[in-house]
Amino acid sequence: MLAYTMRRLLVAIPTMLVIITVAFFMMRFAPGSPFDSERALSPEIREQLNRFYGFDKPIFQQFVDYLVGLGHLQLGPSLIYKDQSVSEIIASGFPVSLSIGLCALVLATCVGVPMGLFAALKQNSAPDYSIMALAMVGICVPSLVVGPILSLVFGVYLGWLPTAGLNLGKMTFETLLLPVVTLSLAQIAIISRLVRSSTVEILRSNFVRTARAKGLSEFQVLSKHALRAALLPLVSYLGPACAALITGSVVVETVFQLPGIGKNFVTSALQRDYPVVMAVVILYAGLIIFLNLMADLAYGLLDPKVKYE
Repeated sequence: MLAYTMRRLLVAIPTMLVIITVAFFMMRFAPGSPFDSERALSPEIREQLNRFYGFDKPIFQQFVDYLVGLGHLQLGPSLIYKDQSVSEIIASGFPVSLSIGLCALVLATCVGVPMGLFAALKQNSAPDYSIMALAMVGICVPSLVVGPILSLVFGVYLGWLPTAGLNLGKMTFETLLLPVVTLSLAQIAIISRLVRSSTVEILRSNFVRTARAKGLSEFQVLSKHALRAALLPLVSYLGPACAALITGSVVVETVFQLPGIGKNFVTSALQRDYPVVMAVVILYAGLIIFLNLMADLAYGLLDPKVKYE
């Protein structure tokens, strides 16, 4: 397993390089400039800004300079957020996105897996149809609609929960509940459908029939034989899903006014703040590569037939 892990990490280096290259040139060739604003800058000031940030150099030289800085773990200054480095912006926004994302992932897994298993055990019955109908609604209704509705009902009309803001120093159950539920609803729907379909397929397999023929109870068949195999597709899905949730949801962070990196990413992309966009892309790509590796390694724990060479 160690050799397999090392090979995957070595393959991740050129993968990250390709991602960085594509993102860098896409941002540079996009129309617009970080210095475009309602108040037009004089040509002299614009030229000084370009010289200060190195934008007067050839595009390839800018790319080489960025890679050199990245090799020294220097992400550079933000072009829009004054007096803040990119590292400071990521450090301030990432804990918020991490807290909301991990809580949403745990909630989605704890609710979606039992729902999927119950629907599979009650296949083609009223509970099965009801759960799958709710899952379809959860997939179809976007967070852009769910978030404001929950905020309006539980925050404005009932006054039970705060509708905006999150202070990491005073993080409470009430401040986390609405954004976490909003972010997790779609994932609950997806996980429940995924677990249901895989469980139905596993319950029809030969080794499950053999376990039943030996006289094992339905609980033993499900817990000792079917469950581990049924969760394999879920493990594959949770890798990129976890990365997406951790890096933040733009809609949720906007609706509930959360200072996460998702909101900073969209704002920076619209205003051509190249260093912030590049930092978030690198963070997201790194999380996906790492979590996919963790998912592949988890396969060996769930399926003894998986061998790492």
